[in-house]
Amino acid sequence: MAETITLKTASVLAFERKLDPSDALFHAGKWAERQQSDAWQPVGINEKSVRGTISNRLKTKDQDPAKLDAVIENPNLQTVDVAALPAEADTLRVRFTLRVLAGTGKPSACNDADYQKALQATVAGYVQQHGFGELAKRYAANLANGRFLWRNRIGAEQVEVQVRRLQDGHAAQSWIFDALALSLRGFEVGNTALEELGALIASGLAGEAHVLLEVSAFVRLGAGQEVFPSQELILDRGRGDKSKTLYQVNKVAGIHSQKIGNALRTIDTWYPDAAELGPIAVEPYGSVTTQGKAYRQPKDKVDFYNLLDNWVLKGKAPANPDDQHFVIAVLIRGGVFGEAN
Repeated sequence: MAETITLKTASVLAFERKLDPSDALFHAGKWAERQQSDAWQPVGINEKSVRGTISNRLKTKDQDPAKLDAVIENPNLQTVDVAALPAEADTLRVRFTLRVLAGTGKPSACNDADYQKALQATVAGYVQQHGFGELAKRYAANLANGRFLWRNRIGAEQVEVQVRRLQDGHAAQSWIFDALALSLRGFEVGNTALEELGALIASGLAGEAHVLLEVSAFVRLGAGQEVFPSQELILDRGRGDKSKTLYQVNKVAGIHSQKIGNALRTIDTWYPDAAELGPIAVEPYGSVTTQGKAYRQPKDKVDFYNLLDNWVLKGKAPANPDDQHFVIAVLIRGGVFGEAN
């Protein structure tokens, strides 16, 4: 008799991300010159020392009024990093590259061959049934609508996103989008350029083509306006006296590649509260740190691990195709998902 194999989750299980963005760098210029690559100058980071006021919430219960008055009357002195367009430039250019990689569902590390075989068979079944079209369409929409600009998109007069497919260092294909004409809450259909870009990303995920994209967003903000690179997380507050430190690469302001990736994978409209709240980034527990909430609770059986285990270990594919899209999107995101001790 053939021995029955009882599948269990591998204790070592890791996946590499399949959408691999670079850092996004900031340059400044004029809206009318956005086709002239040599007309753009780097946006630097400058320090600014300001004399503010005490505005944070204080504990007032049982406090000596005289001491409390002394605290709130003191100035709030702080040094911060700032980035802004020059006085003669009205437009911010944000540029990064994006690699689309094949091999979704193939672990970069797995110490259980039987589990890996079952996992890859599960993903192959999904690809055969659905393909990567739905996910790729959503990734393409987040490139076209400029979601990766974050705060820089807010209040802009015009936003143009140019996407070029690079082959041998040259643009083999290119698309131009009016980002403000595209919604951040939904995923557009019927846009020919968007469909073409989505099909290209799907072919990259499927391993049918080598896909390297260069993304340039031009944001018309106004001359001298402040722009918003990533803010560094300073874990050891004793190392410096600046209250805000901005990210820079070789003295050029930029956005972390992790933050670009978070924006591109903000495609999860399949969680329970999505109709009201709109898309969130694909995360195993649907975590949104800015809201302090996880929208895919394990108790509700809609988190990544419950869905994956039922699908791979028990052979029970999620009845709702949306849950299948979510599981595959987490594998594209990558991460370490082994069985915890």
